[in-house]
Amino acid sequence: MDLIRALAELEQSPELHLARLLVLLGEFGGADGTGRVEGLTKLAKLDFLLRYPAMLERALTAKGRSITSVQVQDFERTSVESRMVRYRFGPWDHRYRLLLNTLVARQLATVAIEGRTISIGLTPRGVELAKSLSSNEAFTDLSRRAKTLHSHFDLTATNLMKFIYDTFPELSSMRKNEVITL
Repeated sequence: MDLIRALAELEQSPELHLARLLVLLGEFGGADGTGRVEGLTKLAKLDFLLRYPAMLERALTAKGRSITSVQVQDFERTSVESRMVRYRFGPWDHRYRLLLNTLVARQLATVAIEGRTISIGLTPRGVELAKSLSSNEAFTDLSRRAKTLHSHFDLTATNLMKFIYDTFPELSSMRKNEVITL
């Protein structure tokens, strides 16, 4: 099996996406795990920046912040996973609801509806797994980037969405399923 096929299959692996979301939710949950991400839109925008570190670099630059914590590897700029596809609502993966339902079914996350907002947090079991993943060498880059996101992009969903579309105006003019160039 060649590298491109292996990477494409990895992109289809729900376990990779579940782990990334656990690291992200774990960072936003705080040390005690009581913090939550308010809204699927906010989760999607944060995950967009976490999943595509070249975009995180660009976002930090737009805010006038240092990009040293991102440390994008060459393969992250050129691999199959580095190509973001525009979905119906901009940088949005159609699998979020499935992934969140999987985390809830595995008793790793909680989802509550507050008004029109979905509030997403981790269970104690999810907090422990998120901590374990974050301390695993294979997730070092992801964990560091999640901390950077929490430090610089813990905005309301509306403000984060506005920032994303101001910083990445090409997202608004792209057709669905078009690849976002880095």
